[in-house]
Amino acid sequence: MAADLTRRSAADLAQALRSGEVSSVEVTQAHLDRIAAVDGAVHAFLHVSTEDALATARDVDARRAAGEELPALAGVPVAVKDVVVTKGMPTTAGSRILSGWVPPYDATLVERLRAAGMPILGKTNMDEFAMGSSTEHSAYGDTHNPWDLDRIPGGSGGGSAAAVAAFEAPLAIGTDTGGSIRQPGAVTGTVGVKPTYGGVSRYGLIALASSLDQAGPVTRTVLDSALLHEVIGGHDPRDSTSLAEPLPDVVGAARLGLTGDLTGVRVGVVRELDGEGYQAGVRDRFEESLDLLRGAGAEVVEVSCPHFDYALAAYYLILPSEASSNLAKFDGMRFGLRVEPTDGPATAERVMGATRGAGFGDEVKRRIILGTYALSAGYYDAYYGSAQKVRTLIQRDFAAAFEQVDVLVSPTAPTTAFKLGEKLDDPLAMYLNDVATIPANLAGVPGMSVPNGLVDGLPVGFQILAPARADDRLYRVGAALETLLEQRWGGPLLAQAPELPTAAPEGSQP
Repeated sequence: MAADLTRRSAADLAQALRSGEVSSVEVTQAHLDRIAAVDGAVHAFLHVSTEDALATARDVDARRAAGEELPALAGVPVAVKDVVVTKGMPTTAGSRILSGWVPPYDATLVERLRAAGMPILGKTNMDEFAMGSSTEHSAYGDTHNPWDLDRIPGGSGGGSAAAVAAFEAPLAIGTDTGGSIRQPGAVTGTVGVKPTYGGVSRYGLIALASSLDQAGPVTRTVLDSALLHEVIGGHDPRDSTSLAEPLPDVVGAARLGLTGDLTGVRVGVVRELDGEGYQAGVRDRFEESLDLLRGAGAEVVEVSCPHFDYALAAYYLILPSEASSNLAKFDGMRFGLRVEPTDGPATAERVMGATRGAGFGDEVKRRIILGTYALSAGYYDAYYGSAQKVRTLIQRDFAAAFEQVDVLVSPTAPTTAFKLGEKLDDPLAMYLNDVATIPANLAGVPGMSVPNGLVDGLPVGFQILAPARADDRLYRVGAALETLLEQRWGGPLLAQAPELPTAAPEGSQP
């Protein structure tokens, strides 16, 4: 029974809870047992919140037994990336500088999860301060890809994607600054959605790059992503970048897409997002998916977005510049780690230097140095200012493309998951993993990755992009493609994943 519960979709679990087939305590305990059994091998979690999750589950069961009308996902458990603050639960952002920090408040999206009656299983592993494409830059150890434990699960949100792919959680929250929901989704065979910038509140997200960061769903089906998106989305007056208009009907769009009919939908293939460096099998799966969309009635055409070629360079100036500013508050004075210098007086400057030297990892230091340099006097216009001009050109490319088509598509990532350690000594090679996902963050448009097959036994993803505020288009096209692919495969792609070793974890809390 427990194994069956962990393999059911969130939508199926919600229906089973409403019908009285199972209780939330049973569902939550099944996932906690699964975490205990396999997370020693996967290391998706940094903290498992057993008592809190079960307390929420018992409360939901009692309210349901009393006849109370509950939200759609009440009783369905969820995991949360450790960059999202959680009251009474450790939040480290994958960094030693925040080791042991327990926030005094919840992020808005966590408030909404709790209000929806969703037990929070715990906090998932991530690259430190969301800087990375492999979850190898966590201060608390690597996360492993459930398809092959010697490979990366993507990044920076590899913990959330791995937890969902390993059946440790039916739903998870990730954050996407340059592809950190979609790229892990592609390499773990999960669905990942980056909503329109401002569509989900950033209040309570530990900021990496404020103009790029966006939280969103990590799930096993497109409908599950829509249901979770509906819970966490919507206006928040505490976030000045939050969109004031209502969230589009993402759930209705996903259900429409499940019919597999895309008659009248115009799909644009981005010429610049299928260039050199793409693994041959990735292109093959992409072309096969395009054929399925054509068969469903979609019109598929090629479009050009010429300035996408400069997106990677612009991104790696804008992100470090904003990160150097956002991370200045981690100074050893107010919260988190404090390291006293051993070779002289403990002045504010020396404490700050000792704390940041000990608390930040190499990738964070690398990006802070780059960003500080790009913002320095005499270089601001040449670097950061120029990158912002390129960003405007990319936004114009999107606007022109969406005058011709309803959605844009590309492979999500250029390759399958690579081996752990393979690219750690080559930051530029690591950065190239996000070449297809970065343009959406620079323009603020929504994006989705849907699993679309295997290459040498490893999953790859199909990326869908839509205009800002038109997130529902992602869900219609994504659900249709998912339906057509599962008809071809005879079931979900994750059903083909290998069994994981079951060994009790040594510990789950940093």
